Amino acid sequence: MELREFQKEVDKWIMTYGVRYFSELTNMAILTEEVGEVSRLIARMYGEQSFKEPMSLTEQKEKLADELADVMWVLTCLANQTGIDLEKAVQDNINKKTKRDKTRHAENMKLK
Repeated sequence: MELREFQKEVDKWIMTYGVRYFSELTNMAILTEEVGEVSRLIARMYGEQSFKEPMSLTEQKEKLADELADVMWVLTCLANQTGIDLEKAVQDNINKKTKRDKTRHAENMKLK
């Protein structure tokens, strides 16, 4: 699914089932919460923390996928509310990074 289509699907869902968008401030708080949930999983999957209840690798990956999708959902709500075309914004961002960093990382001795 392309980003523009995803933005339309989120908007359609909100208008059909969600009644309306939460305020931008509320969605920012929700986004922070969702990123925290991703952080918690990453800390347990790849860091030193452990899960309270054991989870198989498959369960961990499924949970991470779901939490990342939650982040994308709320981020998309914020983009829709503020009139941001995410597809254009992402392409512009890639172009910016390419222009700025085309040799930076290749020349970084820390990455060799």
